[in-house]
Amino acid sequence: MVALRKPPAVVAEVVSDRSVMSGEPVVRGTRVPAETIVAYLRAGRSNLEIFEDYPTLPIDGIDAVIRWAELNIGPDWKTSLALEPSLRA
Repeated sequence: MVALRKPPAVVAEVVSDRSVMSGEPVVRGTRVPAETIVAYLRAGRSNLEIFEDYPTLPIDGIDAVIRWAELNIGPDWKTSLALEPSLRA
């Protein structure tokens, strides 16, 4: 039997808030840094592996990070070593 999942009531997004992780971009409602999920995806980790390591990540959290990466790192975010300007040291 397959469990049916309802779409989330609030769509996940990546946000920056100085009071959370010193303003590092995170998935809203969590302390999961977007760059960490990007690193997992670049390493070829599956969604299941990511959710096992970050159980607080909302079901659409990975999609939110992908959207963020495409906008802030660029369309080649999976292979690019560039970071969002605000993340550069």
